[in-house]
Order: sequence, then structure tokens, then C-alpha cells
Amino acid sequence: MTEQSAPRGISRRGVLTAFAATVVTAAPTFSNAAGFLRGAGDIRRLKMYNGRTGETMDTIYWIEGEYIKDAMSEVHAFMRDWRRNEVKKIDFRTIDIMAASHNLMGTTEPYTLLSGYRSPATNAMLRSRSRGVAKNSLHMQGQAADLQLRSRSIYQMAKAAKACSGGGVGTYRGSNFVHMDCGVVRSWNG
Repeated sequence: MTEQSAPRGISRRGVLTAFAATVVTAAPTFSNAAGFLRGAGDIRRLKMYNGRTGETMDTIYWIEGEYIKDAMSEVHAFMRDWRRNEVKKIDFRTIDIMAASHNLMGTTEPYTLLSGYRSPATNAMLRSRSRGVAKNSLHMQGQAADLQLRSRSIYQMAKAAKACSGGGVGTYRGSNFVHMDCGVVRSWNG
């Protein structure tokens, strides 16, 4: 599939063929994301751009069964609350869901990160401005990300994230982004 041609859908056969999903010993709600990544090879990679800070990140954060400490630190810093410059460890499950979803979409374009970690103060400020911000948002736990891709629709992104069965997936048509988290498996439209 070329960068210009967006997939019409992700079939079960395509996923299994492309990623040779294997049985994993992780929790049931996380098994699909980890399985998709295992089939992708012995590395896990995450590529992102942050329009708020102008930063880019392209890092291999996992090699042959091991998370790379320095790379994970880079991810945590990249996904910080940029308004307050506060860093929190991002849950590895959320990072894996993001990477697995990216792999399923077959694009080389980096995600645009709109929101990763949010401090309680930032979350309260955003909540005062929008009804779409949860009081107990998983962003405050480092367990969620709001993402965009120019080359894929929010529906294609959501379909890939849902295929991972790793957590929550929300589509926000008005703001053109997808929320991915490692919480309870659920989906919604904002």
C-alpha cells in the first residue's frame, strides 16, 4: 500500500498476514496490541510530531522483549504537559497501542500529538472550557493520547486502534482527532 492510497478497511486476514499475530501472556484487554507488535518484528517504534512545541520524535523503544529505558524517557518527555512543562511516565500499554495502531494503518507519516500527559491543573483548565474533557481523564494518569494523521481519516485510525482491543478509542469529528488509552475497552464519538 502506498502512502497516497488510504486503506478502505483493515481485514482480519490482512492483519494476520501482515503481522502474524502470536499468543501473548499479557492481560486479555492488551493481548491484541502486543500481538500485532510482536508480529511486526523484534522492534517497536514510535514516530510523532508535536505541533504545540515543534518537536519531532522517531524512536525505537523496544527491542527483542525489552523496553529501552532511554527511549522510554524520550517518549515520556515528548508527551509531557507542554503547558506546564511537567513530565509523567506514560503507560507502556498506551505507547504499544499507539505503535500497533500505526503499524496496522501502513503509513510512515508520524502521528501529530495533540495531548499526552495532562497535569490536574491543565485538565481542570481544559475542562472549564469544554464539556468534552473528563474530570478524571486518563491523560492525568499518563494513560491516554489524542492523535491525528493527515494521511488517514479519524475513522481509519479508530478502526486500527479498536482492532488492538487494548483500551478506549474515541473519535472527535469536530476537532479531527482520535483518543487512544489503555483503560477499559470501550469506544465513543465526541
